[in-house]
Amino acid sequence: MSARITNFGSCCIDNVYQVPHFVAPGETLPCTGYAVFPGGKGLNQSIALARAGADVRHAGRVGHDGEWLRAELESAGADVSLLKVTDAATGHAVIQISPDGENSIVIYGGANQDVNSADVDEVLSTCEPGELLLLQNEISELKAIMDKAKARGLRVAFNAAPMTEEVKALPLETVDYFIVNEIEGKMITGRETPDEIINTMLERFPDSAVVLTLGREGARYADAGQQVSRSGFPADAKDTTGAGDTFTGYLLAGIAAGDPIETCLEAACRAAAICVTRPGAASSIPTRDELD
Repeated sequence: MSARITNFGSCCIDNVYQVPHFVAPGETLPCTGYAVFPGGKGLNQSIALARAGADVRHAGRVGHDGEWLRAELESAGADVSLLKVTDAATGHAVIQISPDGENSIVIYGGANQDVNSADVDEVLSTCEPGELLLLQNEISELKAIMDKAKARGLRVAFNAAPMTEEVKALPLETVDYFIVNEIEGKMITGRETPDEIINTMLERFPDSAVVLTLGREGARYADAGQQVSRSGFPADAKDTTGAGDTFTGYLLAGIAAGDPIETCLEAACRAAAICVTRPGAASSIPTRDELD
């Protein structure tokens, strides 16, 4: 039976603009298309977890303008009993999508940055030792969450995105599973190559596992006892916005179910490859049936 996962994470309203190229300083650029999607790394990952078949609860905050995001999570199969609706504006993102599917993103934190210590205690009091707690770098009170989660005996998975200097000041020794891409890995370690990033992470955090995503090249897993690589699946990329979140959700769904790490990596890479062929973030995440 799959272990329960609590995702203490962000919810955002994604404003997506199709552009001929990323806007340059001083430039006014007409877009070729516009759409609004549910987003935020937390919401995306909760939906990916739910579509992967995991038992997931989403904790966090949205404003009244984001109550439809709560409905999106619930319709995907996530438990939203720990998601509060407050008077602050919901977090939102301005996303540029180039013709080759690459993205450029500006984020406004909004209600995601209003998570307080009382919220932390309330959410963690409902978690049992050994359960997985998933975090990203888009809500407030991360240090307190990590410290208190470890004291409670939870297994902490941290997707260090979006990467900022503040991440380095967090109690990273509390993390059981790091999920990072090459840019995030380089910023944490100061190293350049995947081998150097992984080896440095394991030296600094010997009790942790490291998952390094490599885009279309696939992903690598490493802990003190093993290293596993998985090549990516070919895909005609239209929009890469939700690929990393899709990967994270499917990876952790497999880990929570007790699947071998090779199986977890394959499912995560396969799901991410399907995701990039579709527009939007949460709306592009495939179901388990599509993978099968």
